[in-house]
Parts: sequence; structure tokens; C-alpha cells
Amino acid sequence: MAVDEGVAPAAKTDGDGTVHRLKPNAVGLLGVVFMAVATAAPITAMTGNVPFMVSSGNGIGAPASYLVAMVVLAIFSIGFTSMAKHITSTGAFYGFISYGLGRTAGLASGLLATFAYAVFEPALIGIFSTFATGTLKDQTGLDIPWWAFALLMLAVNATGTWFGVSVAEKLLVVLLGTEVTVLAAMAISVALHGGGPHGFTFGPVNPVNAFKGTSAGLGLFFAFWSWVGFESTAMYGEESRDPKKIIPKATMISVLGVGVFYVFVSWMAIIGNGETEAVKVASSANPLALFFNPTEHYVGHWAVDLMQWLMITGSLACGMAFHNCAARYMYALGREGVLPSLKNTIGRTHPRHGSPHIAGLVQTVVSAVLILAFWATSKDPANALYVLLAILGTMAILIVQAVCSFAVLVYFRKNHPESRHWFKTFTAPLVGGIAMLAVVLLLVSNMSVAAGSESGSLLLKATPWLVALVAATGIGYAQYLKRRSPERYALLGRTVLEETKER
Repeated sequence: MAVDEGVAPAAKTDGDGTVHRLKPNAVGLLGVVFMAVATAAPITAMTGNVPFMVSSGNGIGAPASYLVAMVVLAIFSIGFTSMAKHITSTGAFYGFISYGLGRTAGLASGLLATFAYAVFEPALIGIFSTFATGTLKDQTGLDIPWWAFALLMLAVNATGTWFGVSVAEKLLVVLLGTEVTVLAAMAISVALHGGGPHGFTFGPVNPVNAFKGTSAGLGLFFAFWSWVGFESTAMYGEESRDPKKIIPKATMISVLGVGVFYVFVSWMAIIGNGETEAVKVASSANPLALFFNPTEHYVGHWAVDLMQWLMITGSLACGMAFHNCAARYMYALGREGVLPSLKNTIGRTHPRHGSPHIAGLVQTVVSAVLILAFWATSKDPANALYVLLAILGTMAILIVQAVCSFAVLVYFRKNHPESRHWFKTFTAPLVGGIAMLAVVLLLVSNMSVAAGSESGSLLLKATPWLVALVAATGIGYAQYLKRRSPERYALLGRTVLEETKER
């Protein structure tokens, strides 16, 4: 069917009525990959997580933690992508779980995913604002309050979503490309100079070392945390070209490509300092020196200055990607009329850009309210806004990932016998689901340590209860719809672009 690129047409649901559809064919394979990798924020994951993993987690075994996490997430992705070959929905987890475990579990998971992505954006705004204020003060002497940068990022994110995924894609390609380049320059330079002061050592990539150190569980959790958002590939299915092929490829590229990059960069950072010295530097008052030292020594001081600026743009790219995720989940729930008033508000798309523009504005308001609350209580944008909301969102999304694995397993037990496979549709989702539950336990057991100075925060203590409340709300409301409005209940998680056989 020919599609007018300037206008997004309506799409049929599985029930009666029509919904406003996102703009089709707006993004290709690389665009989806960039959108997903941007949510992982490589430069933030490396400079923010690795020093903490080395100092308080599994020490020099941090790169090995990334290796273990990559294998586990690749196994999870095998089942996830098997589902994506049959179901294309911007609701992603919401649609997958609805088809696999039923509408009630689907709505609960959809609300949890929406909740997670909604709090991830203000979390990233917190770290973006911290990087921006610090870098400008250090390099220019300007002392600008963090909330000014928060307002700037809110405006950029809202604008990007308004004009559609293709605009956001172009901006993210530039931002992501530059941050990956500077990290790669440091790592490659260390490798070309023989691997640092003690040469190449392979202890950091020995998988056994992932389970050693001060707190191996904490190190492993931070490794998994560094991938949060990779699963967002599926939500761009309705806007991508040939989603049955693009989404599975983009997901595996995001997992394996990011994984290899994380392992290599963190390994070179450690041996670039020297194994013993790396632990000391990571535990010092300036843990970022774990990356800055080898960058300055092997690349040059200019690269350190550039890296500081790219930490700003990298967190901007990550926050923008999460804003897109939250807006699309809100739109997915809205277009099905989960609440009747939502269908003609957040369930609408822009008549020209085919973007979830109203959902994007709602997400901007949600982020602004959360940021205002932290500002009004004089909370630090990095230690409180970023850390606490990131932990909250991570717990929610990890639970959804685990549930999705079991949904894949059940779905293929009931549907598509021609696609059943002992590993792809049974073993992989089973192992992936169990592994994701184990990661949730790692988070719960290490939550206070991960929160650092905010370990006594009321929000941190309430985190498991807030996640449970969101899930319970979804379950309760789905049961209400089942009894009082069965026609709306029937639509939960069932608005898809197509549900067809694997190509």
C-alpha cells in the first residue's frame, strides 16, 4: 500500500474503531539501533558506572561483568526477538505480554514500563544538569544553576518528539556518534601503545573475576543497568521499514555491539591506569580520572576537555531517547482508550509529523513536576534526582523484562507451531526470565549501596512499594474493565501493526 510520507494514516485495531497511527517507514535499521543505544548512554555508563564497579563492586573484574551481562541479555533477546517477528506494536512489552500472558498482565506491565521510562527522563536530566554546570564552571568560569539546564533539556526533548522520530534520529546519530568516538579513541590508543604501564593483562576480562571483589553482586547489577533501554527497539516497529526483519536485527546489534564496546573500553581504561592503580583511582575523590588519565596520557588533554562536553551531550541523547520511549508507551495506552478520555488526547498523533505529540507534552509535564519536587526540597540533581529515579525505573523495567520472557514462552506454546524451537522459543526465554529475576534480586539486595548518600531516603525505601502499587493498579483496573467494559478490556495490548507469520 502506498503511504503518503507527509501524513500518518489511521490503523485498525483488533476491535472496532480506528486509532491514529504513528508515521510509517520513518526510520531504518541504523536509526532504530541508534535510538536504542542512546538509551544505554555509553559515555554515561562508562564514566558513571565503571569507576563505582571498580571501587565498590568486583574491582578489576568490571569488564568481565559486562561480558557476563552481554551473554545473559543476548539469551533474553533471542526470545524477545522471536516475539517481535510476529507482533509489531509501539507498546512493545505491553503488546507482547498481553498476547502471551493475557490482557491483565499486559496492562500491569504496560503501566510499569510507562512508569519506568517516565522517571528515567528526569533522572537523566539530573545528571545532564550536573555535567553541564560542572563543565561550564571548570572550563569557562560560568556558574549557571542546574535548573536552567534542566529547563533547556525539557524543551529539547519535547521539541524532538513533536517533530517525529526521524528528527530525533538525526540528532541522536550526531550526539551518540561523537561520544562513542572519544571513548573508542581512548581505548584504541591504549591498545596501540601496548596496553598501559604493565602491558596487556587479561584478568579484567576473565569471567571468573566478575564474581569476585568487594561486592560482586553490586558490580553485576551495574553492568546490567548499563544496558537499560536496549529493549526499546521493539517500540519503533510501527515506524520502521520492514519491522519483522529490522527489529530483531537492531535488538541483537544493540546487545552485542554495546556489549563488545563496554568490555573493550572498560578493559582498556583499567589497564591504561594499571590494575592496582585503577582501583586506587576509582576509589579516589575524582573517580572520573579512571577514564581521564589514560585519555590525557595516550590521546591528549584536548580529548579530556572534549570528553567532559560529550558527557553532557551523551546524557542529553539518553534523556531524549527515554522521552521518546515514555511518549510512545503513553500513546500506546491512550489509543486503546484505557481511559475513554485518553483516546482523543495522548492517543492522538500529529496530523503531519505522525508523532505522539500530545503524549510527549504530557511526559514533559510529568518530568517537570518531578524535577520541581526535587528542586523544592533542595535535593542534589546527581546524588538524588538521578540516582533515586534511576533505581526506581530500573526495578520496574527489569520486572517487565522478566515477565516478558515468560510471556514469550507461553505465547509460542499456544501459537505458531511452525515457529517453535527448543532453544529460541523455550530455553532462551526461560533462562532469560530467570536471569532477569536474579538481576532484580541483585538490585534489591544492593539498593542502599547503589544509592550512596541517599541510602536513607524515603523514596528509596518506598521504591519496591511504588513498583508494586503501579503493577497492582494495572491488575485491578484490568479486572474492572473485564467486568464493566468488556469491549475496552478486549482491546488491551491488542492494537498492532500486524500479527503475522515469521518471514
